[in-house]
Amino acid sequence: MSDKVTNGLIFETLKRIQETLALHTQYHLETKERLGLVEYQVGGLTAQYASLSKRLDHVDERLTRIEKRLDLVEV
Repeated sequence: MSDKVTNGLIFETLKRIQETLALHTQYHLETKERLGLVEYQVGGLTAQYASLSKRLDHVDERLTRIEKRLDLVEV
């Protein structure tokens, strides 16, 4: 093969590699963006869980007081 043909094949191969790399880079950026959204949603769910847990603790305290006042449990 001549040098021109060899250089042309190498150039085409490198061009395809560069296109594939650009595609993978785009997929990587999209994946990072979606992961960020998932992390944000998990943070929101964690905050909601903490809020519900706190409210449940208050209900439990109130129920305990009611039970004591009505002598439903031993003190």
